[in-house]
Amino acid sequence: QVQLVESGGGSVQPGGSLRLSCAASGSIFSLYRMGWYRQAPGKQRELVAQIFSSGNTNYADFVKARFTISRDNAKNTVYLQMNGLKPEDTAVYYCNAFRNYVFQTYDYWGQGTQVTVSS
Repeated sequence: QVQLVESGGGSVQPGGSLRLSCAASGSIFSLYRMGWYRQAPGKQRELVAQIFSSGNTNYADFVKARFTISRDNAKNTVYLQMNGLKPEDTAVYYCNAFRNYVFQTYDYWGQGTQVTVSS
């Protein structure tokens, strides 16, 4: 079992920055693929960025060169640095931990943190 707790959301003006954190507990954090997803009102949840246990990363096209995902395995924490925020980035941001192991899928979600970009 993995428990995920997000923090760092808030309100910011267009062009501003925020850093989201997701603290994980309860399992071997370093073995999980960690990701950030977001869901805006009336829209489906969508992938923002992923970081694999290898350290490789994957980004949605709409955040490339603006957002950076990183992980600190010693602190069991994954981060999302968001720069150049736009009003369309407004959403609830969710942390995800995912792992396939021995024919079982482990898929955990945090409670979400609100990000609002508005002037």
